[in-house]
Amino acid sequence: MRLINTNTFELKEFFNYGIPRYSILSHCWGSEEVTYQEWQAWRSDPSWKENGWKTAKPGYQKTLNFCQLTRGAYLIEWAWVDTMCIDKTSSTELTEAINSMFAWYTKAAVCVAFLEDVGDGQGGAGPDLRNSRWFTRGWTLQELIAPSHVDFYTSGWHECGNKRDDAQLISGITSIPVEVLQQSKTVLEFPVATRFSWARIRTTTRVEDIAYCLLGIFGIEMPLLYGEGIKAFRRLQEEVIKRGVDHSILTW
Repeated sequence: MRLINTNTFELKEFFNYGIPRYSILSHCWGSEEVTYQEWQAWRSDPSWKENGWKTAKPGYQKTLNFCQLTRGAYLIEWAWVDTMCIDKTSSTELTEAINSMFAWYTKAAVCVAFLEDVGDGQGGAGPDLRNSRWFTRGWTLQELIAPSHVDFYTSGWHECGNKRDDAQLISGITSIPVEVLQQSKTVLEFPVATRFSWARIRTTTRVEDIAYCLLGIFGIEMPLLYGEGIKAFRRLQEEVIKRGVDHSILTW
């Protein structure tokens, strides 16, 4: 697992039991996210300390704000951001990361959900989470369910709620039971069809990702085959069937 040092912004790999306490970011990808290679090049530039907060791509600023929040508000030294902590040019690393994603979110000390399309509210009104795109994306489903501690932040990086205290509101938006959000029940206690239903309003950019983003929800690992299209979802169903008799899957 590759993490960002929130003081120096260096990337460092950790393995097995040597992984330190870390925060993890959940966000909707924009058009100008920063890759692993770009982050390394930026970090190795001698002028980064002077110009580090004046970068062209919004993805840099988002990550730097997240690191500052992690260090200042949560007193955590390490952070994980999917855009640059995974080298997506390596198919092996990408496969391992996607199969490990649910576990990584589960083990995080805190998950910061950045709702870029939610403002800070005006005239005393609190931010309205209900129409955020974050609740419609495939990958953010497991990022909401897996961590025990999820804090929501507005576009201005102001906290606007958390998963436990706002469980009723979030359940109304997502159809995920309050028991799952407050972790009094695990996802594995719910029928297969119910778990599939949580993804019915969610979309992904790549067709295959609608299956891959659900792997952790079903406790499944499988190879990634980008280019297979909707066959990925069929493979996911087959893997689910192999793991037990749950006739509710027939509704899907």
